[in-house]
Amino acid sequence: MELELEFEIRQAIQGNKDSFSNLIKRFENSMYKVAKSMLQSDDDCADAIQEAILKAYKSIDNLKEIKFFKTWLIRILINECHNINNVKSKLIPIHKIGETVCEKSIITNSDDNIEIEEVLNCLENDLKSVVMLYYFEEFSIKEISSMLGIPGGTVKSRLSRARLKLKVILKKNFQGSECYER
Repeated sequence: MELELEFEIRQAIQGNKDSFSNLIKRFENSMYKVAKSMLQSDDDCADAIQEAILKAYKSIDNLKEIKFFKTWLIRILINECHNINNVKSKLIPIHKIGETVCEKSIITNSDDNIEIEEVLNCLENDLKSVVMLYYFEEFSIKEISSMLGIPGGTVKSRLSRARLKLKVILKKNFQGSECYER
């Protein structure tokens, strides 16, 4: 861990608001990516991030290992995303009834680039979150296991299932079909 980051974390633990703010700015992109992988709307992502920041600020003195600050922060965020998903799962907006899981084409018409976010949205949330944490945020299987509160073997199996599903999605898309139904 770089010394500047370690210094900021120590300062934040001692109550320095500017240091805490600097840490949040440093990890805001990671937080957004994780939240977006678990939540559909930007408003929900903003709510989850805001709640996670508030909870982290209030409980930063509970951080046991400085080197795991990012893991600790992302874990708080994941819990907030789960809370939002739990509330939303109990509500079904009328305009969502009858829509397919993936509305958009995976490949854009402009230049046939694969839109990663759209491909990932074809996965179930548990698979999508593991893929985001592993491939995009570069957490280890052990760290993901700790953050999500699941065994390492479950993380590995979800990564494996996600890769298989992504392979099917991409193969179907290149053959001209839309995103598969879950």
